[in-house]
Amino acid sequence: MTTAVETAPAAPAGPPPATRGTRLPVRRVLLAVAAPLAAAVVSLVISSLVLLASGSDPVEVYRTMLDSGTETRSLLITVNNAVPLYLAGVAVAIGFRAALFNIGVEGQYQLAALLAAAAGAAVHLPPVLHVGLVLLVAMSVGAAWAGVAGALKVTRGGSEVISTIMLNVIAAGVAAYLLAEHLQARVAGSNNSATPPLPTSAHFPSLDPLLRALGVEVPRGTSLGGFVLVAIAVGIAYWVFITRSRFGFELRATGLNPAAAVATGVDVKRTVFLTMLVSGGLAGLVGMPQLLGTAYSYGLGFTAGLGLTGIGVALLGRNSPVGIALAALLFAFLERSSSSLQFIDVPRQIYVIMQGSIVLSVVVAYEAVRRIGVAQAERAVRTATDRPAA
Repeated sequence: MTTAVETAPAAPAGPPPATRGTRLPVRRVLLAVAAPLAAAVVSLVISSLVLLASGSDPVEVYRTMLDSGTETRSLLITVNNAVPLYLAGVAVAIGFRAALFNIGVEGQYQLAALLAAAAGAAVHLPPVLHVGLVLLVAMSVGAAWAGVAGALKVTRGGSEVISTIMLNVIAAGVAAYLLAEHLQARVAGSNNSATPPLPTSAHFPSLDPLLRALGVEVPRGTSLGGFVLVAIAVGIAYWVFITRSRFGFELRATGLNPAAAVATGVDVKRTVFLTMLVSGGLAGLVGMPQLLGTAYSYGLGFTAGLGLTGIGVALLGRNSPVGIALAALLFAFLERSSSSLQFIDVPRQIYVIMQGSIVLSVVVAYEAVRRIGVAQAERAVRTATDRPAA
């Protein structure tokens, strides 16, 4: 008796399985590399055109900035200036992860620095406890001020963008009033308005002894602030919080799709409010490197604008702790190295144009790459669905 033998259908035409399996990762790598490279080229072209329009030689400007910015003194100052930018960037990035735009970092850290300086000057504690108290007050004030915008959003549906912008203005007024009427240290013969100086026990130590132990010669009049370690700890905690905690998952789910987050049991309103508290708490740390490391009091000359710059840092760093660190270092390097441009008769404010062109180029480049990736994914899906089944 004969038995019919079925013949297996021929495999569909196409590349071998190994080739198909490796094509997608390679394509993703190329897209990931294309965005920053395109952004760098575009920002370099824009900055060069601006320099040419102002009558300056772009090559000479870039060489001057590079030579000045790579000196030991400049590198230490760059790292010190990058620390508050990094903290501001992380504070903004936490809100971005939940689709929240916390523009109020500026007012949050200014008000936090004022009240933390006043609280630190009013007590005498052992060094570790004294520094801890100042940091706790700063984070609490920043969280409370950001919580106002969070409460308005979850209870009244108010936009956090409008709320935080208005709270920035209110914070500036409140800080000016408190400093002028209640927290100012009266010094005979001086017009300086500032809080009383912090005791020595509230000073944050520098890392100069560590650098000398490693054989690095610290130039006179320059030091590496110890708050670099706090920034590193914040970056690690941010990564763990976002990627390894339940609340981090709820936060990201809320940012990606609130309706789907509700379907999975996430309390979206609670998550939004707590996210604003965490973002504001980190914003309260932005002024601490200056308060505890160099100024030791809050006055009219306290650095402003860090909160707004932090938005650009977060955008450039793509909300990644490592990316934000690189963006903060880049912005700080441009600001520091631009001080050498006065020697070649170029306005140092050119670095602001460079920062703006970098942020704009990065946003446009990543959006273009994202759309290319979506288009390729859609074509791959159509190809797979149109292919006849084996």
